[in-house]
Amino acid sequence: MGSKWEVSVFLYVLVFVVIEASIGAQAARRALLQPKPDPADAAATARWLVSQNFWGTLRHVVSFSDGLPNKGQGIPYFYLTNLDVTARNAMKDARSSFAVSEIALGSCGKADPQNPTCAKLTLSGKLKLVDKNSKEGEFAKAALFSKHPEMKGWPNDHDFLFFKLEIENLFLIDWFGGAKPLTVEQYLHPRK
Repeated sequence: MGSKWEVSVFLYVLVFVVIEASIGAQAARRALLQPKPDPADAAATARWLVSQNFWGTLRHVVSFSDGLPNKGQGIPYFYLTNLDVTARNAMKDARSSFAVSEIALGSCGKADPQNPTCAKLTLSGKLKLVDKNSKEGEFAKAALFSKHPEMKGWPNDHDFLFFKLEIENLFLIDWFGGAKPLTVEQYLHPRK
C-alpha cells in the first residue's frame, strides 16, 4: 500500500467523488420533481410525497415505489429480504408504519425537517407479502425496478420478496395548525 499521504489523498478523492455523485443525483431528482400541491389539498400533498420520494422509514430506511415514475397509485411497495428483521417481523405481525418526508426531496429550502411547511406523512396499516407471480407482483416489480434499477441485480440467494403496505390510517403535516384530516379513501382517490 502507498504512503500515508497517498492513502489520505485517495480517501479524500473518494469522499469527494461520492459527495459529488450524491449531489448530482439529488440535483437530478430535484429537476424531475413535480410541483408541490397547495397545502389546502391534503390528499394531493400526501400522494405527491409518496409518488416523488424514493425512500422512507419502515423500521429503518427502505427504498419503495408506488408505481411507475410520476404515475404513482399511492400504495407503497417494497423489495425486502428475510435476512432483514422487517420482513421477518411482518410475517409474524403485519402491523407497520411507513414515514416519508419532503426533506428527502430537497424542496424544503433551508427549513428544518420538523418545520410544518416541510411536509411529512406517516402511513400505517399492514405490511403484506405480494405473490410475485400475480398481476400485482408484476406491478410491484415494474414499479420498484423502474425507480430503483439496482434492485434487478440484488443477490438471488438473499430471497428478496415483494411487500405492500395496506393502508389503514394516515397522518399528514404540511402546514401550520397540526395534522390534516385525511381518510384512506380520500388519499387513494384524490380530486383531479
